[in-house]
Amino acid sequence: MAAWWIYPVLGIAAGLLSGLLGIGGGLLLVGALILLLPAQGVPEAIVVPVALASSLASIVLTGLSSAYAHHRRGAVLWLTVLWLVPGMLLGAVVAGFGVVQWAGPGLRWIVAGYCVLVALQLLANWPGPRPAGSHTPAGWPWSMAGVLIGAVSAVVGIGGGSMTVPALIWRGVPAVKAVATSAVCGVFIAVAAALTYSQLYNPHAMPAHSVGYVYLPAALGVALTSVLCAPLGARWAHQLPARTLKQLFAVFLLVMALSLMLKS
Repeated sequence: MAAWWIYPVLGIAAGLLSGLLGIGGGLLLVGALILLLPAQGVPEAIVVPVALASSLASIVLTGLSSAYAHHRRGAVLWLTVLWLVPGMLLGAVVAGFGVVQWAGPGLRWIVAGYCVLVALQLLANWPGPRPAGSHTPAGWPWSMAGVLIGAVSAVVGIGGGSMTVPALIWRGVPAVKAVATSAVCGVFIAVAAALTYSQLYNPHAMPAHSVGYVYLPAALGVALTSVLCAPLGARWAHQLPARTLKQLFAVFLLVMALSLMLKS
């Protein structure tokens, strides 16, 4: 049986990535949990949904910590948040139902494929620098985009930063404000998706301390340290160029994707 201490260690990395880049914390957790959870007694047939649910549950606290740190620095575009969140909530809930109905081997490939896409995005540094926009992104098209972001986030167990951040930067939002706004949106996505996964009926035998598809030792163990590290990552986001860190993380994501594919 895998030791529980590994989850706080994962939380350190997830918290730093959440605050620093606005992306990656959830992908790191999902990939690692898919590999670790079978040793805790989680049936292989549902290991991916449990990894998704547990990752999202931990992101709630991590996201709150990161979002508050960014808010204190005045970097959150709250008008954009108000337009994005309704769609994100809808997409996350609907997709959560869909995932547990289709918990086949294909889910592992979806997660691996998404890791590759995000890695390529980071390596290409897309979207590139763009002149700052004169208007705060708002309007119903952003709510529609929120549906897609929320749905994909629930399917791959993330807070949506890998889509929200590039979209906002593409509209001319400075990178730091894009990360900050994404962090706030990620909290709403995580709450909606984690609640959905926790309340759905799970017909499989789960290890102790599980609620629905959420394995609490993993979720709480990660959150224990990630909430402490997210503000540090947010501070670094305002102080350090993140290009090299993005490249290193992209390589890590490619290794993670390869591991998931080989295990499949």
